[in-house]
Amino acid sequence: MIVDTNVNLSRWPFRRLPDDEPAALVARLRRHGVVQAWAGSFDGILHRDLAGVNERLASECRAHGDDLLLPFGSVNPKQPDWREDLRRCHEEHRMTGIRLHPNYHGYDLRDPGFAEALSLAAARGLVVELALRMEDERTQHPLVRVAPVDPAPLPVLIGREPKLRLVILHWKDLLRGELMRRLAAAGEVYFEISTLEGLGNFTRLIEDVSVERVLFGSNFPLFNFESTLFKVREAGVSEAQQKAVFEGNARRLTGRGPARA
Repeated sequence: MIVDTNVNLSRWPFRRLPDDEPAALVARLRRHGVVQAWAGSFDGILHRDLAGVNERLASECRAHGDDLLLPFGSVNPKQPDWREDLRRCHEEHRMTGIRLHPNYHGYDLRDPGFAEALSLAAARGLVVELALRMEDERTQHPLVRVAPVDPAPLPVLIGREPKLRLVILHWKDLLRGELMRRLAAAGEVYFEISTLEGLGNFTRLIEDVSVERVLFGSNFPLFNFESTLFKVREAGVSEAQQKAVFEGNARRLTGRGPARA
C-alpha cells in the first residue's frame, strides 16, 4: 500500500496533463496501490479566491476520492483574509493540512506572515506542506518566471514551533548537506521525493535525514507517477525501509489508519 503525499486536482494553468480529471487521477492512483493521497489544488497557486479554491477541493475529494483523497487547502499569508482561510480549512472542511507556495504568492520565508502561518497551523494540529518550487525554471512560460524559494531561514523558524509538522516539497538542488541535516534536527520535518533524481541520491537522502523522515510524493499529474514509484522500488533498500517510505511514515505523521482499498 502507498500513501502519496503530493498530488494536485484541477488544471495546471500552462498545459493539459494526462489524467488531470479527478476520476482519471483517482483511477491511476488506485491501479498502483495508492490507498491515500494528500491532494492540493493547482488553482491555489494563481487564483486569488482561495476560499473558493479550498471549497471546491474539499468537495471534489469527497465526490471522487471515496476516502482516498485528503484535501490540503491553499493559504496565502499575503492576503488580508488568510487567517479565515486557514480557519475554514480546519473547522469547516476538516482538512488534515495546508499547502504553502511562497514564490507564487509573493513572499519569502523571512516574511512575518509565513512565521505566523506556521504557528497558527501548528496550534491547530495541521500538517504544513511547503513547496519550494513547482517545476524546473527552464520549463516555465517565459512571461511567468517564478524563482524557487530560499530555504535558509527554515531551521530557526522550525526551532520556534515545537508542535509544527512540516513536509518540504520539490526541494531538489535547494537542500543538501548541512542545511538538510539542520532542518531534520530542528523539528518534525519530512522530505518528499518527487524531484529527487538518481537511485544513489535516494539512499543518500535516507542516510542524511533517516528513513523515518522520507515520504513518498509523486507531484502527480504534473510529474509522472511511475517515475517516483520506481525510485523507491529500484533503490536497493530493505523491505522495511520501502514500507516506511511508501506508507508508514505518512501514517505516523497524520495518525490516520488505512483508507479503504
